[in-house]
Amino acid sequence: MAQDSAHDMAHLDRVWANVQAIAGEGADRAVLLAASYLHDLVNLPKDSPDRARASRLAAEEAAPILRDLGFDAERIAATRHAIAAHSFSAGIPPETPEAKILRDADRLDALGAVGIARCFAVSGALGRPLYDPADPFSQRRDPDDRAHALDHFRTKLLALPAGMLTARGRQIAHARARRMIGFLEDLGAEIGTPLPPDWTAT
Repeated sequence: MAQDSAHDMAHLDRVWANVQAIAGEGADRAVLLAASYLHDLVNLPKDSPDRARASRLAAEEAAPILRDLGFDAERIAATRHAIAAHSFSAGIPPETPEAKILRDADRLDALGAVGIARCFAVSGALGRPLYDPADPFSQRRDPDDRAHALDHFRTKLLALPAGMLTARGRQIAHARARRMIGFLEDLGAEIGTPLPPDWTAT
Protein backbone atom coordinates (compact mmCIF):
# COMPACT_ATOMS: atom_id res chain seq x y z
CA MET A 1 0.00 0.00 0.00
CA ALA A 2 1.39 3.40 -0.97
CA GLN A 3 1.91 5.51 2.12
CA ASP A 4 0.59 9.02 2.47
CA SER A 5 -0.83 10.86 5.43
CA ALA A 6 -4.42 10.50 4.21
CA HIS A 7 -4.22 6.76 3.60
CA ASP A 8 -1.94 5.51 6.35
CA MET A 9 -2.45 3.02 9.17
CA ALA A 10 -4.30 5.64 11.21
CA HIS A 11 -6.83 5.94 8.37
CA LEU A 12 -7.42 2.18 8.48
CA ASP A 13 -7.89 2.34 12.25
CA ARG A 14 -10.44 5.15 11.84
CA VAL A 15 -12.35 3.26 9.16
CA TRP A 16 -12.59 0.23 11.44
CA ALA A 17 -13.80 2.47 14.28
CA ASN A 18 -16.41 3.96 11.92
CA VAL A 19 -17.48 0.46 10.88
CA GLN A 20 -18.05 -0.48 14.49
CA ALA A 21 -20.06 2.69 15.06
CA ILE A 22 -22.47 2.10 12.17
CA ALA A 23 -22.66 -1.68 11.69
CA GLY A 24 -25.94 -3.19 12.79
CA GLU A 25 -26.72 -6.69 14.03
CA GLY A 26 -26.24 -9.39 11.45
CA ALA A 27 -23.28 -7.86 9.63
CA ASP A 28 -20.30 -10.17 9.28
CA ARG A 29 -17.70 -8.59 11.55
CA ALA A 30 -14.87 -10.78 10.23
CA VAL A 31 -15.53 -9.57 6.68
CA LEU A 32 -15.79 -5.97 7.88
CA LEU A 33 -12.57 -6.16 9.90
CA ALA A 34 -10.62 -7.62 6.99
CA ALA A 35 -12.10 -5.18 4.49
CA SER A 36 -11.36 -2.21 6.78
CA TYR A 37 -7.67 -3.04 6.91
CA LEU A 38 -7.23 -4.24 3.31
CA HIS A 39 -9.38 -1.75 1.37
CA ASP A 40 -6.40 0.48 0.51
CA LEU A 41 -3.99 -2.38 -0.15
CA VAL A 42 -3.47 -0.78 -3.57
CA ASN A 43 -3.50 2.99 -3.16
CA LEU A 44 -2.81 4.98 -6.29
CA PRO A 45 -2.26 8.76 -6.22
CA LYS A 46 -5.37 10.90 -6.66
CA ASP A 47 -4.01 12.20 -9.96
CA SER A 48 -3.13 8.75 -11.36
CA PRO A 49 -4.92 7.84 -14.61
CA ASP A 50 -5.55 4.38 -13.09
CA ARG A 51 -7.09 5.75 -9.89
CA ALA A 52 -10.52 4.29 -10.68
CA ARG A 53 -9.00 0.78 -10.78
CA ALA A 54 -7.33 0.95 -7.37
CA SER A 55 -10.13 -0.70 -5.37
CA ARG A 56 -10.45 -3.56 -7.87
CA LEU A 57 -6.70 -4.12 -7.70
CA ALA A 58 -6.84 -4.05 -3.90
CA ALA A 59 -9.61 -6.65 -3.94
CA GLU A 60 -7.48 -8.91 -6.13
CA GLU A 61 -4.41 -8.56 -3.93
CA ALA A 62 -6.47 -9.20 -0.80
CA ALA A 63 -7.55 -12.68 -1.91
CA PRO A 64 -4.34 -14.61 -1.01
CA ILE A 65 -4.09 -12.76 2.30
CA LEU A 66 -7.66 -13.74 3.14
CA ARG A 67 -6.96 -17.37 2.23
CA ASP A 68 -3.93 -17.33 4.54
CA LEU A 69 -6.20 -15.99 7.29
CA GLY A 70 -8.46 -19.00 6.88
CA PHE A 71 -11.37 -17.30 5.13
CA ASP A 72 -13.56 -19.63 3.11
CA ALA A 73 -14.56 -18.88 -0.48
CA GLU A 74 -17.81 -17.16 0.51
CA ARG A 75 -16.13 -14.79 2.95
CA ILE A 76 -13.32 -14.08 0.52
CA ALA A 77 -15.85 -13.12 -2.14
CA ALA A 78 -17.77 -10.95 0.34
CA THR A 79 -14.62 -9.16 1.49
CA ARG A 80 -13.39 -8.63 -2.05
CA HIS A 81 -16.72 -7.14 -3.08
CA ALA A 82 -16.72 -4.77 -0.10
CA ILE A 83 -13.20 -3.63 -0.98
CA ALA A 84 -13.94 -3.18 -4.67
CA ALA A 85 -17.19 -1.28 -4.05
CA HIS A 86 -15.91 1.11 -1.38
CA SER A 87 -14.24 3.51 -3.82
CA PHE A 88 -15.92 6.72 -4.95
CA SER A 89 -14.13 6.67 -8.30
CA ALA A 90 -14.72 2.97 -9.07
CA GLY A 91 -18.48 3.42 -9.37
CA ILE A 92 -19.27 -0.14 -8.24
CA PRO A 93 -22.67 -0.43 -6.48
CA PRO A 94 -22.38 -2.06 -3.03
CA GLU A 95 -24.64 -5.11 -3.03
CA THR A 96 -24.21 -6.46 0.51
CA PRO A 97 -24.63 -4.98 4.00
CA GLU A 98 -20.89 -5.26 4.57
CA ALA A 99 -20.09 -3.39 1.35
CA LYS A 100 -22.53 -0.62 2.24
CA ILE A 101 -21.11 -0.32 5.75
CA LEU A 102 -17.49 -0.19 4.55
CA ARG A 103 -18.31 2.43 1.93
CA ASP A 104 -20.03 4.63 4.51
CA ALA A 105 -17.21 4.12 7.03
CA ASP A 106 -14.53 5.09 4.52
CA ARG A 107 -16.48 8.16 3.40
CA LEU A 108 -17.00 9.25 7.00
CA ASP A 109 -13.23 9.62 7.25
CA ALA A 110 -13.44 12.25 4.49
CA LEU A 111 -15.73 14.37 6.66
CA GLY A 112 -15.39 16.39 9.86
CA ALA A 113 -12.11 17.59 11.32
CA VAL A 114 -10.15 14.63 9.97
CA GLY A 115 -11.70 15.15 6.55
CA ILE A 116 -10.52 18.76 6.50
CA ALA A 117 -7.00 17.69 7.46
CA ARG A 118 -6.95 14.92 4.84
CA CYS A 119 -8.22 17.21 2.09
CA PHE A 120 -5.47 19.74 2.60
CA ALA A 121 -2.81 17.05 3.12
CA VAL A 122 -3.62 15.43 -0.23
CA SER A 123 -3.87 18.77 -2.03
CA GLY A 124 -0.56 19.88 -0.55
CA ALA A 125 1.13 16.67 -1.64
CA LEU A 126 -0.15 17.30 -5.17
CA GLY A 127 1.05 20.91 -5.11
CA ARG A 128 -2.41 22.45 -5.32
CA PRO A 129 -3.03 25.88 -3.77
CA LEU A 130 -5.46 26.23 -0.88
CA TYR A 131 -7.93 28.33 -2.86
CA ASP A 132 -8.37 30.74 -5.75
CA PRO A 133 -7.70 34.19 -4.22
CA ALA A 134 -9.90 35.87 -6.86
CA ASP A 135 -12.88 33.58 -6.21
CA PRO A 136 -12.31 31.31 -3.19
CA PHE A 137 -15.81 29.78 -3.18
CA SER A 138 -16.14 29.40 -6.97
CA GLN A 139 -19.05 31.80 -7.39
CA ARG A 140 -17.93 33.08 -10.82
CA ARG A 141 -16.32 29.91 -12.18
CA ASP A 142 -16.85 26.17 -12.21
CA PRO A 143 -15.29 24.51 -9.14
CA ASP A 144 -12.20 22.48 -10.00
CA ASP A 145 -10.64 20.41 -7.24
CA ARG A 146 -7.70 19.57 -9.49
CA ALA A 147 -6.75 23.25 -9.31
CA HIS A 148 -7.68 24.30 -5.75
CA ALA A 149 -8.03 22.37 -2.48
CA LEU A 150 -11.06 24.36 -1.31
CA ASP A 151 -13.01 23.39 -4.43
CA HIS A 152 -12.97 19.75 -3.28
CA PHE A 153 -15.42 20.65 -0.53
CA ARG A 154 -17.87 21.82 -3.21
CA THR A 155 -17.27 19.10 -5.81
CA LYS A 156 -17.33 16.11 -3.45
CA LEU A 157 -17.05 16.37 0.32
CA LEU A 158 -20.23 18.28 1.18
CA ALA A 159 -22.23 15.97 -1.08
CA LEU A 160 -21.17 12.81 0.75
CA PRO A 161 -23.86 12.81 3.48
CA ALA A 162 -26.67 12.55 0.91
CA GLY A 163 -25.13 9.39 -0.52
CA MET A 164 -24.71 7.47 2.71
CA LEU A 165 -26.28 4.01 2.61
CA THR A 166 -26.79 3.31 6.33
CA ALA A 167 -29.00 5.27 8.70
CA ARG A 168 -26.31 5.69 11.34
CA GLY A 169 -23.70 6.58 8.72
CA ARG A 170 -25.99 9.28 7.33
CA GLN A 171 -26.56 10.72 10.81
CA ILE A 172 -22.85 10.90 11.58
CA ALA A 173 -22.06 12.27 8.12
CA HIS A 174 -24.48 15.18 8.47
CA ALA A 175 -23.01 16.06 11.87
CA ARG A 176 -19.47 16.02 10.48
CA ALA A 177 -20.47 18.05 7.42
CA ARG A 178 -21.89 20.73 9.72
CA ARG A 179 -18.49 20.95 11.42
CA MET A 180 -16.91 21.44 8.01
CA ILE A 181 -19.34 24.25 7.24
CA GLY A 182 -18.29 25.92 10.49
CA PHE A 183 -14.65 25.71 9.38
CA LEU A 184 -15.52 27.17 5.98
CA GLU A 185 -17.40 30.03 7.63
CA ASP A 186 -14.36 30.79 9.79
CA LEU A 187 -12.07 30.56 6.76
CA GLY A 188 -14.30 32.91 4.79
CA ALA A 189 -14.28 35.41 7.63
CA GLU A 190 -10.49 35.32 7.84
CA ILE A 191 -9.93 35.83 4.11
CA GLY A 192 -12.65 38.46 3.77
CA THR A 193 -14.99 36.39 1.59
CA PRO A 194 -18.12 35.16 3.37
CA LEU A 195 -19.18 31.59 2.74
CA PRO A 196 -22.02 31.68 0.17
CA PRO A 197 -25.38 30.23 1.30
CA ASP A 198 -25.36 27.61 -1.46
CA TRP A 199 -22.36 25.94 0.18
CA THR A 200 -24.20 25.26 3.41
CA ALA A 201 -26.79 22.72 2.24
CA THR A 202 -25.84 19.28 3.53
